[in-house]
Amino acid sequence: MSSIETGLYELGQLDRLASQDTSVHRLDPRAKVITTLVFLVAVVSFGKYDILGMLPFALFPIVMASEGQLPFRFLVRKLLVVAPFALVIGFFNPWIDREIIAYLGGLGISGGWISYASIIIRFLLTTSAALVLIGTTGMLGVCMAIERLGAPDVFATQLLFLYRYIFVLGEEAMRMARARALRSFGSRGMGVHVYGQMLGQLLLRTYDRAQRVYLAMQCRGFDGHVRIMRKLHLTSRDVAFTLGWSAAFVLFRLYNVPLLVGQFVTGLIT
Repeated sequence: MSSIETGLYELGQLDRLASQDTSVHRLDPRAKVITTLVFLVAVVSFGKYDILGMLPFALFPIVMASEGQLPFRFLVRKLLVVAPFALVIGFFNPWIDREIIAYLGGLGISGGWISYASIIIRFLLTTSAALVLIGTTGMLGVCMAIERLGAPDVFATQLLFLYRYIFVLGEEAMRMARARALRSFGSRGMGVHVYGQMLGQLLLRTYDRAQRVYLAMQCRGFDGHVRIMRKLHLTSRDVAFTLGWSAAFVLFRLYNVPLLVGQFVTGLIT
């Protein structure tokens, strides 16, 4: 299986996981979207030197993935794919901020290393929460939820089309790559010039394919609104889910829970 096929399969795996029937999947998509937004706001609001305070937030994606029966190995693999972006963003922090602000034993740690670690932790928390949201709701459910929450119809529709267009783009690229490989006897036709021509052809092919898809949707009654078979109904369980987790996020944000636990345990020992 080529790298393009593998990428498309794993991306579609999120939609397949979203079709499961668990307690998390049965929650109203709006409740999960609101809870995830509160989670993201709480995580990104931490200071650049605050690491311990963010650790309790890992409880949310872990519990959601466990209850939603999402394979942890699959989620970790997806995190590793995009991890280089987070590593590059803060790569120069240790050289820019060299002031020592903490000590680990006799080793001094500069603010740059701490802020670098903070960036990585934020990335892991926010990305894992987004993956769990899509894996338990589906992209269609997420778009439907944000539309019902007041987002413009155009925004929700374009977001869904963007997601679906990735598969169209990937399928066309896969066909072209396979055709080029079959015609590349002795590695001929593998140069940069050929790849440039392929990119141009890929743009034209996907544009033509998108036009045909849109016409087919119009023939089936598409009027610009996202519709799903499932009816959205907020229940007391959905409200309790949102309020409970939101209260926990506020608590984690206002109080440094690991520090308080450490002080409590130290007090018991002494």
